[in-house]
Amino acid sequence: MKKQNMTLTILLTNLFIAFLGIGLVIPVTPTIMNELHLSGTAVGYMVACFAVTQLIVSPIGGRWVDRFGRKIMIVIGLFFFSVSEFLFGIGKTVEMFISRMLGGISAAFIMPGVTAFIADITTIKTRPKALGYMSAAISTGFIIGPGIGGFLAEIHSRLPFFFAAAFALLAAILSMLTLREPERNHENQDIKGQKTGFKRIFAPMYFIAFLIILISSFGLASFESLFALFVDHKFGFTASDIAIMITGGAIVGAITQVVLFDRFTRWFGEIHLIRYSLIISTSLVFLLTIVNSYFSILLVTVTVFVGFDLMRPAVTTYLSKIAGNEQGFAGGMNSMFTSIGNVFGPIIGGMLFDIDVNYPFYFATVTLAIGIALTIAWKAPAHIKAST
Repeated sequence: MKKQNMTLTILLTNLFIAFLGIGLVIPVTPTIMNELHLSGTAVGYMVACFAVTQLIVSPIGGRWVDRFGRKIMIVIGLFFFSVSEFLFGIGKTVEMFISRMLGGISAAFIMPGVTAFIADITTIKTRPKALGYMSAAISTGFIIGPGIGGFLAEIHSRLPFFFAAAFALLAAILSMLTLREPERNHENQDIKGQKTGFKRIFAPMYFIAFLIILISSFGLASFESLFALFVDHKFGFTASDIAIMITGGAIVGAITQVVLFDRFTRWFGEIHLIRYSLIISTSLVFLLTIVNSYFSILLVTVTVFVGFDLMRPAVTTYLSKIAGNEQGFAGGMNSMFTSIGNVFGPIIGGMLFDIDVNYPFYFATVTLAIGIALTIAWKAPAHIKAST
C-alpha cells in the first residue's frame, strides 16, 4: 500500500507539472489572437486541429497503452507536448497548426496511459478517490498555471509557451526516471474482457457512456475554447482578469475533487453524479450570458467549473469500473469521443461567436441539456456494483 501511494504521488506530481504548462498559456489566447488578427472562426479551427489529431490517434494510443505499457506512452506523450508548446511559441500560423496536431497526439497518449496506470495500482474501492486526486492534480495545475502565465505575458506574449515546453520536458524526464511500469491489476481480470475494436464501442456497457462523453464534450468545448475571448470582447477583461477567474474556478474545483468526489460517488453513484453535474453546468453556462457585473461573472465562472470538474472523473471512474482488462481501450475511447466533441464544438462555437458573442453559450446550454436527458436512460451494467 505504501509503495502504491508513493507511485501515485509521483504520477500525480508529473501530471500536475504537465497541466501547469497547459494552464500557463490560457490567459494569452486573446493577446495572440489580436497579434495575428485571427477571427473567432480561425481560433475555433486551431482548437479543432488539436482535437482532430487526438480523435484519430486516441484509438491507437489506447491499444498501445495495453500493448506496450503505461509508462512509455506517458513519457512519449509528454515529450510531444513539450515540442508542441515550443513550436507554438515560435510560430506564426502554420507552425501553430502543427503545434496543435502534436498536442493532440500527446493528449491521445498521456490520458489513457495515466488512467490505465491508476487502474493498475488501485482497487475498485480505492479507485474513485485516486481518480479524484488525478483530476485535482490537473485542476491544481490550472490554479497556478494561469496566474504565472498572466504574469509572464506581461513580459512577452510568447514567454508562457516556452515555460510550458520546459515544464512538459521536466515532467517527461521525471516520469522516465521515477515511474516503474505497473503490474496489471488482477482485480480487473474479474470482468470478462473481449478483443478490443471499434465494434466494442457499441457494447451496451460502453455505448451510452461514450454518447454522454461525446455530447457533453461537444457543448463543453464550445464553452471552454471561447470563454477567454467571450469575456475579453464582451467585458474588456485583461489577461490578469481572465487568469483570476480561471484560477478561482480551478481552486474550488480542486477542493471539491479532493474533499467531496469520493463521497459523492459513494452517495450518488457515478451515473447520478454525472447527471447532477450536468444540470449544474448547463444552468450556469446559460446564466453567464445574463450576468454583467464583475462579481457576478466571477461567481458564476468559479461555480460552473465545479460541475465540469465532478463530471469528468465520474465518467472516467465509471469506465474504469466496467472496463476490466480493457483499461487502455476504455481510456482511448474516452479520449476519442471527447476529441470528437472538441472538433466540432470549437468550430461551431467560433462561427457563432463571430455572429454574436452569446451564441456559443446558448449552443453549449442546448447540447449539455441533451446530455442530461441521456443520463435518465442510462443504467449501470448488472456485473458491477454501482452505487445508486
